[in-house]
Amino acid sequence: MESRTSLNNLNRNQTRVVFLPQSHKAMLGGIQQIVNVIRPTLGPLPRTVVNDLGLGRNPEILDSGGTIARRIIQVLDKDQDMGAMFIRHMLWKQQERCGDGTVTAAVLFEVIFREGLRYIASGGNAMILRPYYEEGLRIITDCIKSQVTFLEGKDTLSKLAQSICYDDHLAKMMGEIFDIIGAYGRLDVRNGHGREDEREYIEGMYWEGSFFSRQMANDANQFIAKIEDPAVLISNLDVENPDDLIPVLVFAQDAGFKSMLLVVRSLSEKAMSLLLAKPNREKIHVVAVKTPGVGLDTQLAAVEDLAILTGGKPLLEQTGDLLKSFKPEYFGKARKAWADKDHFGISGGKGDKRELRKHIQGLRANLAREEDSINRTRLQERIGRLMGGSATLMIGGMTSREIDFRKELAERTAEAMRGAIREGVVPGGGAALLACRSTIEARMHQSQHEDEKMAFKILLQALEEPTRVLIKNAGYNPDKILPQIDAAGAGWAFDVRTGVITNMLEKGIFDSAATTLSAVSAAIKTAALGLTTDVLVHLKNPPIEYNT
Repeated sequence: MESRTSLNNLNRNQTRVVFLPQSHKAMLGGIQQIVNVIRPTLGPLPRTVVNDLGLGRNPEILDSGGTIARRIIQVLDKDQDMGAMFIRHMLWKQQERCGDGTVTAAVLFEVIFREGLRYIASGGNAMILRPYYEEGLRIITDCIKSQVTFLEGKDTLSKLAQSICYDDHLAKMMGEIFDIIGAYGRLDVRNGHGREDEREYIEGMYWEGSFFSRQMANDANQFIAKIEDPAVLISNLDVENPDDLIPVLVFAQDAGFKSMLLVVRSLSEKAMSLLLAKPNREKIHVVAVKTPGVGLDTQLAAVEDLAILTGGKPLLEQTGDLLKSFKPEYFGKARKAWADKDHFGISGGKGDKRELRKHIQGLRANLAREEDSINRTRLQERIGRLMGGSATLMIGGMTSREIDFRKELAERTAEAMRGAIREGVVPGGGAALLACRSTIEARMHQSQHEDEKMAFKILLQALEEPTRVLIKNAGYNPDKILPQIDAAGAGWAFDVRTGVITNMLEKGIFDSAATTLSAVSAAIKTAALGLTTDVLVHLKNPPIEYNT
């Protein structure tokens, strides 16, 4: 009686409930719409997807699976829309985590979900199938990890970049950049002003935080302030009263400093006039810059990094610190410092090297655990600054549309390369997944139960799918080529650019191990979860908390 009353209430609220088998059919239809849209973009000879922006604007040309999926905000059939949004979320999370691997995850997912539904329709049980999928994931993960190798050197890193972006000129430049800055180095990708890509390297570390006045610059041509062997005062204080600065300036002069980098949140005009006064500037050249970061958390993080890097003790508003509480031992030290209208930087920070290494290790550990893309980016930037490798890549092109397209490509390539340099690479072209089939097949033959056997049979089929799609996208017949790959052995795959079956590692065709592992994990776990979804509920006027 209670359940009947509840259902009547749902009907009055115009709620629609979809049960099996229609729910599974609808989910699969939505999933296949998304996968079919992005499937053509896999491989070095991909097709592209055109997105109509409407309102007379030029269409958007896309080849990123995650971006394409993100552009699709709804499909017409509301039941299928649930399946479409289900896989869309998985793909965008994959893009945020790794910058690549979205199409691999999509085609793996589609096979695992589709074949799982067929088995369930014939009498199988999703809840029994799911743990076997997860066991298979552990086996595949171990197999992929056993194939990992690590790269170094500009030429090898360029080949890695080429395997990700398929842009020869960009790949060559990315290989050079990451050979210099390493996996954690800071890379700013910006719009260029010409047809060619350009790059520049910046010594030391830099932050977003301009100087307070151009009059502090001592390079009139470039409007840059450059100082050597400065004292460094670190804070997030607002300086209103110029008298508060006088003891600090005296401390710096008594300690023998000829220059000082003053990091404060704000500086009044009177305080600035004190620093710029000619008699004072002749005694000590002060470059005052804004405390980096927007928001308390980012400011405190920047202050912490600066303090450890230079060996200084920061003054913080949150702990009640004032300039008058400053002591000479609070000064940090550096070999050089500079500032312009956008940034300031430090070279040769003289903090305790052991404490710096310990701090970087802590940030790396946090990065490995962090799932949120924004927090991951912030941690990555902090580590890059502290390790001292910084580069700027200016993307060129014939049109603004081309520049935007290649800029996004560069950003995705950079993210994937970081993971590959940190965690290694595996043979590309789908070879790493193909090599896992023998282990999965052996496990399938050992299976004692039909559900177990079917789970491994489905995973065996899924492991071939990325290679099949890659070959088909290039215009070849995968049914003819796959047997030849099998005959060649583990680590071999089809190089679609030359039309030859090749040893992928020897040819320099790589996939990021981190990206591959993430794609496989996301596909299997999400598909296993999706198979347990039996009921779809549509609320005509859903509560606000459902609108996410």
